[in-house]
Amino acid sequence: MRQLRLQQGKTQAELTGPGMSSAYLSRLESGARFPTQRAVDYLAERLGIPAEIFTERIEDDLSDIVATLASRPDSERDAEMRDLLADALARATDADPSTRWQALALLAQLHASLGEFPEEWDVLESLNRLSKELDRPALQVYAKQRVARCARSRGDMELARRAVREALELGEHYRVRVPAADLLRSRLLLVSAEAELGNVAEAMRLSLDTLEALPSERGALTAEAYWTAATVSTRQGNTEAARRYLDKAIDALDSREDITLWMRLRLGAASLCLQSLPPQLEHAQALLSAVEPVLDFAGPPRHRQEFLFLRAQLAFQCGDSDLAAELAAEAEEGLQLFTFRDRIRFRILQEMLAAHAGDMRAVARLNELATEVQRTQMPELAAEVWRAATECAVKTFLPTL
Repeated sequence: MRQLRLQQGKTQAELTGPGMSSAYLSRLESGARFPTQRAVDYLAERLGIPAEIFTERIEDDLSDIVATLASRPDSERDAEMRDLLADALARATDADPSTRWQALALLAQLHASLGEFPEEWDVLESLNRLSKELDRPALQVYAKQRVARCARSRGDMELARRAVREALELGEHYRVRVPAADLLRSRLLLVSAEAELGNVAEAMRLSLDTLEALPSERGALTAEAYWTAATVSTRQGNTEAARRYLDKAIDALDSREDITLWMRLRLGAASLCLQSLPPQLEHAQALLSAVEPVLDFAGPPRHRQEFLFLRAQLAFQCGDSDLAAELAAEAEEGLQLFTFRDRIRFRILQEMLAAHAGDMRAVARLNELATEVQRTQMPELAAEVWRAATECAVKTFLPTL
């Protein structure tokens, strides 16, 4: 039932009505209920197919499912699609290796879009092994690029750097025909890894080289390149350059071209504004105000959680601890969607709020967190935690001395 519905591009809501509730249809698709003849006739009519098709045994074909799901736009890539593909993969034990590779690659993308980084990692390990077994350099390059991106989201920057370097070296050695956009994005990922590992000068050198190689002054890739340059400039403490690059990133992309990236850019820009010394609070507020109207109908769920978190940070820096605590509590419900860096920043905000409420242990917990982050070889992030611990200690203990 679910496969037939998805093949026609219909949602459960489009099949339900006076003759059937969404809850009942959901139970039918999960196998929890056996359909009555009336339900069969109703669904056949809504799908425009003969009722007899439900009495036929339809074997799941992994290649058909991959083709069907891969054609869906990003906005329709949801948990239901993930489950359908995962079930098909588990059953297709004798599938052609190339088809299985495509299915694993798509499943990893679905996990990533849902912010399920541990699950994405498990799938990517299988994808990486299969790429080696197939001995096809182009597939190995793709797999290593995805491993690098996932490692960055999980906070393993050393692995991210190593994986993306291997991808670039493999591509060059075998002269793999990689799209120019993919090559530039791999270089941007290397920039990000170098910056996180504290090699800021090298990161800026690579970033400037990438900017010079941009094929256009507009578009998603140009926006990402300038955004990356802004991030590295922020790490250098060059607020003026960071603001200049941010403006170029935002100007390079119209919301009609890629609404998801359009939102992501503004959320990232707002985060950089809040990280600046001193923080650019008015600019951050303007960016968040631009994003808010489109949150409910565009972008993945993690964008809403990031938005709530950034608003909480902004409220705290503006002196409204009550609002910050309220927003932080709401954002925490989707904490699993955050990258490693944002989870650490969320912990910082929680401890700052705790200290403001009189919790004398907050400074000690921040010191423990800073030591924990140092072990990940991310000095910039560790320094951020140490600064927060120092600020927290001053505000907590100085008034009592």
